[in-house]
Amino acid sequence: MKSSKSRTRPRKKGPHAGARVSDILIIGTGIAGLCAALQAARAGYEVTVLSKMGDVSESNTLYAQGGIAVLGSGDSPDLFVKDILGAGAGASSPKAAAILADEGPDQVRELLIEIAGVEFDRTRAGALALTGEAAHSRRRIYHQGDATGKEIEHKLVQAVGKSPRIRLLPGQMAIDLITSEHHASEPTAVYEPSVCLGAYVLDTSKGSVQTHLAKKTILASGGIGRIYQHTTNPPGATGDGIVMARRSGVSIINAEYMQFHPTALFHRDANRFLISEAVRGEGGKLINRKGEAFMSQYSPRLKDLAPRDVVARAIHDEMATTGEPCVFLDFARNAPKGMSIRRRFPNIYSKCKLFGIDITREPIPVVPAAHYFCGGVKVDEWGLSTLPNLYAVGEVACTGLHGGNRLASTSLLEGVVWGARSIRHITSQGLGELPALAASIPPWQDEGLSAAEDPVLIRQDLLTVQTTMWNYAGIVRTEKRLRRAEDDMGYLQRRVTDFYRATKLTVELVELRNAVEAARIVISSALRNEVSRGCHFRKRSNGRRGRREKS
Repeated sequence: MKSSKSRTRPRKKGPHAGARVSDILIIGTGIAGLCAALQAARAGYEVTVLSKMGDVSESNTLYAQGGIAVLGSGDSPDLFVKDILGAGAGASSPKAAAILADEGPDQVRELLIEIAGVEFDRTRAGALALTGEAAHSRRRIYHQGDATGKEIEHKLVQAVGKSPRIRLLPGQMAIDLITSEHHASEPTAVYEPSVCLGAYVLDTSKGSVQTHLAKKTILASGGIGRIYQHTTNPPGATGDGIVMARRSGVSIINAEYMQFHPTALFHRDANRFLISEAVRGEGGKLINRKGEAFMSQYSPRLKDLAPRDVVARAIHDEMATTGEPCVFLDFARNAPKGMSIRRRFPNIYSKCKLFGIDITREPIPVVPAAHYFCGGVKVDEWGLSTLPNLYAVGEVACTGLHGGNRLASTSLLEGVVWGARSIRHITSQGLGELPALAASIPPWQDEGLSAAEDPVLIRQDLLTVQTTMWNYAGIVRTEKRLRRAEDDMGYLQRRVTDFYRATKLTVELVELRNAVEAARIVISSALRNEVSRGCHFRKRSNGRRGRREKS
């Protein structure tokens, strides 16, 4: 959809004075975008990094609890790869898994520990502490209490802020990617291969749209969790990068694979706060209201440490069987002897205590929640998309690493590895120059748009997206549910598109537009794939499981 074209009318041939030009434009300030920025600055490039939030640290990375995978004692890249492929339900790329296992530990040491100064927990002897998580065959997870992402994000933001080559801009929301085919005012541009030239960006403090041109553009905008009613993702995760890429003709793959984290805090006043998988990694057991441990019924060998899709469906089924709105995670009675729960999980302890739950004495009420998008912009082993000059790294990208289900604590590592790899590729291929067609990119035009935003309509439409996706395209899917979701989202998209084209831009309006489009991408992919695999689970109308993947 090229709706942005209805807002951009060429005034004259030639560059316009308001355009900003960078060597590299990075959209997003999570671990992937910030690692790319640091590496780009070290390579001598002039970099602009955009955060749509006023607080540049606000990202999915900030809320990551468990940790970041490396290699542990008695470990090897081959074992790590085996675990990744096992969790990925046969759909992961062996090549991507090998890259992560081979390069990841060194990149963590260099970029995070040595350059950014990230401080992970250490043992009494001073060694870096390692923990275990579900589906890992070794204890190989670096962590910082239960707020690893917060430590990483803050240290990366500080490091980026010290670089004179990096311009970090808060409150800047990318609206659409600029491509030569879709936006150049030169009429002959349509005969040339399309290339990415940057992005149109909404300055949220001024309400105006600026043109950002760049020789290379890197999408690092995160995931889509906010299209679901229950999610661990922060408010900004509305699929902005995914749909911008799609509108530009970029390939999106594996969009049916939305991973649901099994354990989010269940409380009417809590915004689905994540209860880290590390709690189960340290011994926590899932129980029902009767106090019965139930995971052995669903995964006799791995039990509570089964892959996330298995655990999420087990909880879903247990809730459906008992009629209860949640299950419970009992760590108080299962923590390792001598462990201080308050010191090991201070963030979770404090948050639960805020809602009257003492995790040192009682079980934690939990439910599954949308957590991580395993699909995304199709990229090669260097993060390069199908659109020249456009890279994608982190959750917005699909390297093939996660396949049908992500292995715990590999997402932060993927951001580090491919953030760095994208810059290595740019350096090896040469930065190049802006194509001549960049001179014919017009400024964004909003003249004639008089309608004002209606926040009530926007909130209600977004709620419709979220409840529809949760009920019809969530943990368990059927063809009937997906068809209903397809019809409902098709109607809603037409209505929202008309509203968007007539209304002055706001962050909320753009996010709504993106959320609807992201939902349609997921639904379409889920309908096409009749095979139940990983976190895409289809059940027949008669209650039977959908066609299984070949073993």
